[in-house]
Amino acid sequence: MELNLQPLAPTCCITGQTFKEGDRVLSFLIRNEKSVEVVRYDLLDSARGEFVAAGFVACQWAHVFKPRKAGENPERELKLTAENLFVTLADPAVELAPENERLVQFLALMLERKRLLRPKGRTADGKRAVYEHAKTKQLYEVPAGELSPEFFLSIQEQLGALVGGPKKTEEPPAAVKVETTP
Repeated sequence: MELNLQPLAPTCCITGQTFKEGDRVLSFLIRNEKSVEVVRYDLLDSARGEFVAAGFVACQWAHVFKPRKAGENPERELKLTAENLFVTLADPAVELAPENERLVQFLALMLERKRLLRPKGRTADGKRAVYEHAKTKQLYEVPAGELSPEFFLSIQEQLGALVGGPKKTEEPPAAVKVETTP
């Protein structure tokens, strides 16, 4: 699963204020109503009340702003893969929004199957599964849940917003009954 998205914006999309180190920033991935494009919006937490999503919110997360290091290539992060979406959402420094829990569980399952994550058991209370990222050896805790048919139905809308839903097929024309007279 790959998406092409904008990197973290340097300014708040609501106030236009430049982000400073330590600012609490909210990021949203939104599928616009008029197109199939997924757009990233970054805003200061203090401007949250003024933000109106123009489309379906696929996911959101809060994080502390850290300026890019000199010489860092922002183009490198333009391609958002399932792996770095998981790493972004499951990062211990990021607050996981309740509506993203199922998405993180699904991404963990997908990355485990690709052998990018290794299961390491559960937390002491049994409420979170622990995974180790194969490349970085970083541990991530993911809310444990039952992967039932209802789970996959509930996440279908979020995944459809991120990667595009099935294309609508045209309905066949209604059958026309032709009567013949003898």
